[in-house]
Amino acid sequence: MQLLLLLKRKKKCRWWTHPMLLRRESHGHFHVNYEEYRNHPEWFEDEYLMPIPIFDELLSLLSRHLSKQDTNMRKSIGACEKLAVTLQYLASGTSYKRLQNKYRISKKTLVKLIKETCRIVWKVLAPKEMAAPNKESWKRISEGFKDNANFPHCLGALDGKHIRIQCPRNSGSLYFNYKKYNSIVLLALVDSNCLFTVIDIGSYGRENDSTIFQSSILGQKLNKEALDLPEEEELVFGGPKMPYVIVADEAFGIHRNLMRPYPGRCLPTDKKIFNYRLSRARRYVECVFGQITSKFRIFHNTINLQPDSSILVVKVACVLHNFIKRRALNATDGEKEDISNQQNMTPILQRTRNSGLQIRNLFKDYFNTLGAVPWQNDQIV
Repeated sequence: MQLLLLLKRKKKCRWWTHPMLLRRESHGHFHVNYEEYRNHPEWFEDEYLMPIPIFDELLSLLSRHLSKQDTNMRKSIGACEKLAVTLQYLASGTSYKRLQNKYRISKKTLVKLIKETCRIVWKVLAPKEMAAPNKESWKRISEGFKDNANFPHCLGALDGKHIRIQCPRNSGSLYFNYKKYNSIVLLALVDSNCLFTVIDIGSYGRENDSTIFQSSILGQKLNKEALDLPEEEELVFGGPKMPYVIVADEAFGIHRNLMRPYPGRCLPTDKKIFNYRLSRARRYVECVFGQITSKFRIFHNTINLQPDSSILVVKVACVLHNFIKRRALNATDGEKEDISNQQNMTPILQRTRNSGLQIRNLFKDYFNTLGAVPWQNDQIV
């Protein structure tokens, strides 16, 4: 009896397809405005996150994977429209309901469309834009930090960022972080061109950066010396061979390949200078987090997706950032002024295998002698 009552109460379907959705090709935002946006490049970039040439290049890479055949029942959504809708979702962070009203595509279709497009973007771009580093690429990154941040032997800046998500069902306090909201953590290693080198996404918000790093593939490979890092080299002629290092903040534990600042406030001048020089290199990861948050406004609000889908969105935002940023970088770098101090370096310990604390002291000695820059003393006052 109750089953019959439920069947009677069930709302009858009024349409096979809503009349508003049937007018997608005549009234939908993409079909009405796309060509006009292409006539105004600054509007196009604001709408779709990237200049027209970069958008066209991205579309050419994805088109074969996004295109589907038309059927007798209905016409498929084109690859260009799928990409445009997905970029609009990332750029605005708007709800599926509002996208439905804007693009005249049903909410149910949008969920599948955006998820499928994100998977394809990651699958196609990740092997090129976020390839696993090798000795040669580590060396290039190190040269970039030496030129741009005056920090030699630096492999990247490391930090974590909390991505706000809705609380998953039956998750308890797993995702609840110290900032009093639910999140997943994006752990990122970036270079001096503000490009992601390695990312780890999806750890619970309650975990701290150091724990996440130790359990990540990057942290495990670093501890096992399996990262294919360059061989240790001298910073100065006749000095000890120094390892290549990652720079991070005080939340991370020190390691012979991972440098963190000296703790405390009332530090001697030489340690303050080391902390300042390390912060100059570490700032790049903060800049990258600011850039992706500014460009992908979906990060301004809570991501109302399940954790797996939220992880996919973050991955796609990171790889798209690399794709856009790499093409926007200047092809030729201008000549840089040599700011090295040519005085003799204070004698330091001649060791080849040192602990993290000893390596940090060697960098400190270098930054206070031959590796000093003219303005560093003014910055620590």
